[in-house]
Amino acid sequence: MPLTGIDIFKLLPKTNCKECGEPTCLAFAMKLAAGKAELSACPHVSEEAKAKLEEASTPPIAPVTIGVGDRALKVGSETVMFRHEKRFENPPGFALLITDTMEESEVNTRLEKFNQFQYERVGLILRPELVAVKDESGDAGKFEALVNKVKQNSDGGIILMSNNPDVLATGVKACADRKPLIYAATEDNVVGVTDLAKEHSCPVVAKASSLEELAQLTTKLTEAGVKDIVLDSGSRDIHQAFEEQVIIRSAALMKKFRPLGFPTIVFPCEMTDDPMKEAVIASMFVAKYGSIIVLSDFQGESLFPLLVERMNIYTDPQRPLATTEGIYEIGSPDEKSPVLLTTNFSLTYFIVSGEIETSKVPTYLLVKDTEGLSVLTAWAGGKFVADNIAPFVKKCGIEDKVKHHKLVIPGYAAAESGGLEEELPDWEILIGPREAAHIPSYLKTWKPEGGE
Repeated sequence: MPLTGIDIFKLLPKTNCKECGEPTCLAFAMKLAAGKAELSACPHVSEEAKAKLEEASTPPIAPVTIGVGDRALKVGSETVMFRHEKRFENPPGFALLITDTMEESEVNTRLEKFNQFQYERVGLILRPELVAVKDESGDAGKFEALVNKVKQNSDGGIILMSNNPDVLATGVKACADRKPLIYAATEDNVVGVTDLAKEHSCPVVAKASSLEELAQLTTKLTEAGVKDIVLDSGSRDIHQAFEEQVIIRSAALMKKFRPLGFPTIVFPCEMTDDPMKEAVIASMFVAKYGSIIVLSDFQGESLFPLLVERMNIYTDPQRPLATTEGIYEIGSPDEKSPVLLTTNFSLTYFIVSGEIETSKVPTYLLVKDTEGLSVLTAWAGGKFVADNIAPFVKKCGIEDKVKHHKLVIPGYAAAESGGLEEELPDWEILIGPREAAHIPSYLKTWKPEGGE
């Protein structure tokens, strides 16, 4: 049975030092019991207490890492049903399916897509993470050759898929150093797959035909010493698969039911033959609650929206995306180039910088730290006003880059022009457009000397 908050409190040092981020040890204990804090946050807990608190400090949904290095994918560690309660922790990974019965040209095309499909948005690189290599031939040699090809031609994580432990063994041997996900342990092959996972320290998928059987299977795996488990409930019916995702999440978080306390894998690629319907199904599992989503193929028009959806859902709703404060040079500006000012809300920055690029006018863009707030919100909150804009302009180094000393502020911050003229007597304050879409036409009228 999981420990209660009071049980945990009794094992804590009771110093109320606040170093964990909570006002008291009791408050920390309550969060720990609810799965909303980690024991490592307490710097004074004894080793004896750590051992006793291991169960309570483990996230209700265990973390699992697939792959190694910079491309390693971590899933699980979730603590809430809904992101507004706190946040979702680890975004799901998208996997591209490749089988050992495909023509070599098709395999090459898919690997090329996997490597090339990446997008920059609000300062982040959005891209898929996994290649699922599936045994359809039953030929261990063909499977091993395909695994080697995938390993040599991509740096993402690998999922090895076969019903035959002997075939899986050849695949694992080929890429064990990449820590692949082994798919899958079933009631029929659990002993062989368990031995394989333990020998190579690889995570493994537990697959069953019902949640009851799945819980029994994960119990066998954990008792055998396998801790890194991903769940496949076995359903390929859309309604049932969705329902089971919610039940698994709820059982782990609300009931603290450990046998289902693991991340999940879902297969939209096996639920429809229609590529666009597959994308819609995948979008559903991004929100509820797939940890690994396997797609039959990657198409830019469907992959990009899925990546953006994932980014939006897995951002912290209490912390806006923010860009680093500083000077951004767009289009190789020189000492005569215009100087524009904006806030560090990422969406604002990327919209403004995009319009500047569209204008083809080399420009310096000053990005002021406003704690991730947009122009109007930051101005209304007193974070984008003359008193704190002026020190930034003086210290950022822009005075050494231009000779004209003309500063263009957003139209929504026009009320600050008078204050800025007082704070920056050597600068001429110009009022720019209110809407970013008008920036290109504004910049094309730019004159460094004598007017705008």
